[in-house]
Amino acid sequence: HKNADADQVKAILAAEIIKALDREGLSVRSAQGRTGIAAADFSRIRNANLGRFTVDRLMSIINRLGSRVEVKIKVRRSAKVERGMLASKGLVRVVRS
Repeated sequence: HKNADADQVKAILAAEIIKALDREGLSVRSAQGRTGIAAADFSRIRNANLGRFTVDRLMSIINRLGSRVEVKIKVRRSAKVERGMLASKGLVRVVRS
């Protein structure tokens, strides 16, 4: 589909947000208190309901949770992209600060 790459990046970022919440033992309400981001947004992320989120917004949430996002972009001639390429090639990486 047309936005498959962006959707894959959003899924990777959401997974990292969930890992950060779990690592810190944060409920959605605790995460709201720490970041100022609505608990409902953390619930949406936990439920993989990512339609309302942009990549930028998810990156901002990760930053507020104390991690940093590094993104590498590689442009190829072929329009055909294999499923799972972004994560498997290490093009999106989250680093804890």
